[in-house]
Amino acid sequence: MKQLGILDSAFVNLEQTNTPQHIGGLGIYDPSTAPGGFVRFKDVIASFERRLGNLPLFRTRLVEVPGGLDRPYWVKDANFDVEFHLRHIALPEPGDWRQLCIQAARLHSRPLDMSRPLWEAYIIEGLDNIPNVPRGSFAVYTKMHHSLVDGAGGASFMTALHDLVPDPDYAEQPKAEPRLVDVSPSMSELLTKATLNSVRNTASLVSGAVKNSRDLGKYAYGVARKEIPTPDINAPKTILNKPVGPHRVFDAGEFPLEGFKDIKNAVGVTVNDVALCVIGGALQRYLETRGAAPESGSLAASLPLNMRTRRGSTDENNQVGSVFASLHTDIADPVERLRAVNESTRVAKESGEASPLVDALKLAGAFSPVVAKSVAGFWARNHLSRHIPVNVSTCISNVAGPDFPLYCAGARMVDYYGLGVLTPGMGIFHLVFSYAGRITLSVLADRDIMPDPETYHDCLIAAYEELYAAAAKPALSGANRAAVAAKAKIRSPKRKRAVGASKPKNRGATTGKTGKKRAAAKKSKSAAAGKRAATRKSAAAGKSAAAGKSAAANKSAAASKSAAKKNSGANGGSKAIKATGAAKPATVSGGKEGQARASNNGAGKASAGDKSTAASRPRARRRPAAKAQPKLPAA
Repeated sequence: MKQLGILDSAFVNLEQTNTPQHIGGLGIYDPSTAPGGFVRFKDVIASFERRLGNLPLFRTRLVEVPGGLDRPYWVKDANFDVEFHLRHIALPEPGDWRQLCIQAARLHSRPLDMSRPLWEAYIIEGLDNIPNVPRGSFAVYTKMHHSLVDGAGGASFMTALHDLVPDPDYAEQPKAEPRLVDVSPSMSELLTKATLNSVRNTASLVSGAVKNSRDLGKYAYGVARKEIPTPDINAPKTILNKPVGPHRVFDAGEFPLEGFKDIKNAVGVTVNDVALCVIGGALQRYLETRGAAPESGSLAASLPLNMRTRRGSTDENNQVGSVFASLHTDIADPVERLRAVNESTRVAKESGEASPLVDALKLAGAFSPVVAKSVAGFWARNHLSRHIPVNVSTCISNVAGPDFPLYCAGARMVDYYGLGVLTPGMGIFHLVFSYAGRITLSVLADRDIMPDPETYHDCLIAAYEELYAAAAKPALSGANRAAVAAKAKIRSPKRKRAVGASKPKNRGATTGKTGKKRAAAKKSKSAAAGKRAATRKSAAAGKSAAAGKSAAANKSAAASKSAAKKNSGANGGSKAIKATGAAKPATVSGGKEGQARASNNGAGKASAGDKSTAASRPRARRRPAAKAQPKLPAA
């Protein structure tokens, strides 16, 4: 039996109906690497059972102190049953990507059973029409309460549940720990412990308040002397700051890690900065499509920090802090925005590490659960987040996964997407996850805040391609980094929408002074546009000529038909029908072939220039139509 730490207890206290405090993951697996080329449900159960033997925390349940007088305890569950936590479901027809996203969002919106070990997993079959996914694949959705793991701990848990090879030798693996169980504590025992702890907790609370006051004073003094940088955050309220309801939506985009590194190297930033810039650009695009982009100011994000690397590891499951940074969505030029994001994250981390506010979340666990839960419930019911001064639009968590493939029951994990936690007043969560040479950007949102997640998915893809074209492509096409840096320093005016306008007509249009390099770029772009227009005009001319030939041929057919009708009175109807039938097929066939040839020639000319552009950059994965695929064999 072990008592929860302050931060672990905070996530239990913050649990609400509309904002359950669990995180999740969605993995897609290719069974062709498994022995026999397929995986049964019982194979996945056996794989989980082998791994959970060395993860005792996932066989424990939560025992709360009566009256919420003290932090709860982890107790080993004597009735643990792995089959209760592993469920087998299937997507309905046609089994496409949209249905998988809906299913994942639906599962993630349901709170966990707090009386059992706080995790669940769903094996999902029927992925019959998901492009870029191997035939016969299945998905595994897992969710774990945040009191069990944080982002880094969740990645470690995911890795621990997998094998490194498709057909491992289990005899060489360490044996599972013996399954010991705790004697469930009685009510009197829990109350006695709570009474003894109350004195210690009160003393700790007082000493903590004194220490935090001293630290805040030092922090304020450092800020006043400009020794500690402060983040410049003045985020406007948007439709993203609405109250959070019980329903969720989910979507994700896959991107090549190579492409992110190209951008990073060209501009001199980090991969995390690139991800933040892409997300900021996507949010701005999405708000513009909704006609809800802010008139001024930039959106801001909450950024979780892994405190293990900053303060050393502790025995708590959660070792995470948070800072705030501007996404600079008011800067139109993507490269300039990326540089600004890099500076914001640097300042946020330096300021956060020096500020006691990085541990603000611990307040929810420092007080007794009866107090903390009452305050959290009152906050959520009355939507008090509307009145906080910092309007954070989203939380963006970056979790580094393994750079090598993982296997579950022999099936290779193809992709992995993370799902986070929504809190009152912040209805969108982004999780950046890297795995085996790819990066996924996933979004979890309240359904009323983002009713069209597929639109936002397109915004993510467009934002990445815009940034890559502006930052990485010039460097890869032969320009040296000095030229790329010089181009990036050209400031672009901040975006401003006209009063009353629903969205800007042209995202690329800017006003103000422009340098010679920008003028040259515009001239080059204009010349390219003229060449494409000439190609389209040539294709249209060919199509028009074909249409003219078709019209002339049809007119000739009509004349033949009219002549046949006149002759029918003297020579009989049979000859007229024969003559008309002979002329008609040749005319119609010739017209269609001419149109097809003209259309194909025009399309070929128009796409010739686009192919070289597309081939020069690593592209994000889009999802075309796919053929039907066989279902996962039943157990």
